[in-house]
Amino acid sequence: MDVSVADVWKKVVDNLSLSIGQESVNLWIKPVTPISLNEDTFTISVPNNFFSQWIEKNQQFNIEQILKKEYSKDIKLGYKIEKDISEQMSKVPSIPTHPDIPVSSMIKDQLNSKYTFDRFIVGNSNRFASGCAEAVTKNPGKQFNPLFIYGGVGLGKTHLMHAIGNELKKNFPNFRILYVTCEKFASDFIEAIRFPEKMTEFKSKYRNLDCLLIDDIQFLVGKDSSQEEFFNIFNTLKDSGKQIVIASDRPQDKLEVEERLISRFKWGNTVDIQAPDTETRIAILKKKAAEEGFTVPDDVIMFIASQIKSNIRELEGTLLRVTSFIKFTNTPFTLDSVKTILKDVIVPDENAKITIDKIQQVVAEQYSLTVKDLKVKKRTAQLAMPRQIAMYLARSLTDMSTTEIGDTFGGRDHTTVMHAYNKINKKMEDDAFFSAQINKIIKMIKE
Repeated sequence: MDVSVADVWKKVVDNLSLSIGQESVNLWIKPVTPISLNEDTFTISVPNNFFSQWIEKNQQFNIEQILKKEYSKDIKLGYKIEKDISEQMSKVPSIPTHPDIPVSSMIKDQLNSKYTFDRFIVGNSNRFASGCAEAVTKNPGKQFNPLFIYGGVGLGKTHLMHAIGNELKKNFPNFRILYVTCEKFASDFIEAIRFPEKMTEFKSKYRNLDCLLIDDIQFLVGKDSSQEEFFNIFNTLKDSGKQIVIASDRPQDKLEVEERLISRFKWGNTVDIQAPDTETRIAILKKKAAEEGFTVPDDVIMFIASQIKSNIRELEGTLLRVTSFIKFTNTPFTLDSVKTILKDVIVPDENAKITIDKIQQVVAEQYSLTVKDLKVKKRTAQLAMPRQIAMYLARSLTDMSTTEIGDTFGGRDHTTVMHAYNKINKKMEDDAFFSAQINKIIKMIKE
């Protein structure tokens, strides 16, 4: 092969990496091999006509512009197709449905049978999300479609998704259900591209479902081709009245994906799961202890619940660590022994002594108001912003639930607190001066 041709093609690949992203280059461009330049035609070898069709549709103009710059003349892109799959691909778009075939004979649903609604501890932080998830299982594809669940790591999103799938299996035995992570979906798609004989299987797997549960959708970021395919699958399922459930670690507007995907994610219902309040954490620990057959002293339960506040998986894992150590070392099960066991895990919380009263007092002083002003029902501009700042700080610096915070501000509800938190958070991101003001208040509160 002419070395100069290889060098030029390397420049093409480098240029495309900057313009279309590494994922698309790895998927569509890296498998391509340059062959020759004959007069005004630069010929490349592609694995199959799936590749040539994609390049021709999406990047041929850009590639020809790069070639023109390198050779100082107009260059056309030519293709040598290693394997013609036209006949095979023509059979793909029409995917038959098989309502009479049991789920197990078509796909593995990947559901964990341990994750059920019965084992999901409901509290103020997740009550709405849990209720919507259960509603989906009674009327799939109708009321909340798609259902978009977001929240931090280890708060129960995955548990709810599996619970939806398991309940649907019970209510609708012939339903075709699939739980999949975003990374697995992208991997399946890439494999189908590289091995076209698997494309029919891929499309049947994802388009021939009654319910698709896809986790960690935020990992679609930077995967342009996977986003395109998921967009098509989403439309196919939605148009057929099939249920879609999506989980993410952030709300739709924070996802760095195509706007058309974000728009579709908002079509149904969006619910968030927050960090559990103290009562919920205690309930989770007691239920976990009962499931594992452990008798745990109440003061130990209270101690662990007071130390691990933002991650349910970490909360349960800490309990298992303690009980395992006690069991295998015959150590007395006391609060002191537990503190010793966890001395390398428990980090002193600098916010532990921060109270809602202190937050309200400092904010009120900064805006020449009284604490009473922050609690009255008035919505004047003079009061609204300081009150929202105080709510934001209460949510950020304490482990109080949004319902508890709302109660301390004159009986306001959960949604009011979340609106205040989101508004102040957004303003801090957009306004550096405002962010500095908030950080100054935080410093005063901690002092």
